[in-house]
Amino acid sequence: MPASDLSRAALSTVRVWLVGGGKMGGALLTGWLDNGVAPDNVTIIDPAPGRVPQGVRLAADPAAPLAEGPAPDVLVLAVKPQIMDDVLPAYRSLGDGTTVALSVAAGRLIAGFEAALGAGTPVVRSIPNTPAAVHRGMTVACANAHVTETARATCDALLGAVGDIAWVDDEALIDAVTAVSGSGPAYVFWLTECMARAGVEAGLPEALAARIARATVSGAGALMDQAEEDPATLRRNVTSPNGTTAAALDELMNDRAGLGPLMTRAVAAAARRSRELAG
Repeated sequence: MPASDLSRAALSTVRVWLVGGGKMGGALLTGWLDNGVAPDNVTIIDPAPGRVPQGVRLAADPAAPLAEGPAPDVLVLAVKPQIMDDVLPAYRSLGDGTTVALSVAAGRLIAGFEAALGAGTPVVRSIPNTPAAVHRGMTVACANAHVTETARATCDALLGAVGDIAWVDDEALIDAVTAVSGSGPAYVFWLTECMARAGVEAGLPEALAARIARATVSGAGALMDQAEEDPATLRRNVTSPNGTTAAALDELMNDRAGLGPLMTRAVAAAARRSRELAG
């Protein structure tokens, strides 16, 4: 979902430091540049980044950009959660209330960023997912009390450049968000694998089973994205009474052993692990 015209105007002048130029950082950067962020307003801080687009500045460590100034409007923290504690102290001088710290790291609480950067630091915690790489991501974000409306709109535009964006006021909901959308693409990929395997068991050649499973899942997703009907209606629309789809759904919709109870347990397990990682 592209940024709005207003967001494009705001993005054209925003200064961004991207700490971590890996897959998620790279996906965000591509979205920003496609939606109006000026390359020379972006600095990637990473000793070994991926592709660096023309015009974007690169620093191996934060010392150079901190010395050069000016401070960024948004400090995007896109490093792995397990090294975040080693990275944050270098940016404490930015915790004066003018730079927004925007995290895309799972399992890292707002309170942790406030402790590392300063109690008055505006912090936005967000959970994007991997379809951001093709600008079809789903991101949910939560802001602390120091984030102004202007800063929130800027973060909304940056995150919205790679897909859909929603906000929650209760940070505790982020664990459930992580379990549904953050981890969700893996569930869909596993479903595709299972469909392909089942096709082989039913007699299809392996390559054909893999091809039609992949195309069916991606095509159904595209249809759902464009349709006005909700998923339940779409499901009913393709299910003839006593037909082949109904026979399969009788298995998948079993109250005790079907996909519904299994997915509930899976999401609960992911949310529980998210809470454990957050400490």
